[in-house]
Amino acid sequence: MADHDRIEGAAKNLGGNIKEAAGKLTGDEKLKAEGRAEQVEGKIQNAVGGLKDTLREDKRN
Repeated sequence: MADHDRIEGAAKNLGGNIKEAAGKLTGDEKLKAEGRAEQVEGKIQNAVGGLKDTLREDKRN
């Protein structure tokens, strides 16, 4: 089963994509920047979750 951080990170990344798109549509630079920041945060969290998954799999083998 995937680590909770991977799922949460993917959700943040998606939310950031939506927020950035909304900022582009409305011309809101602050919203665009927040969306990009959320995407980075989500990608990092997803990577941490992936590392946890790998470590967990290595312990089983």
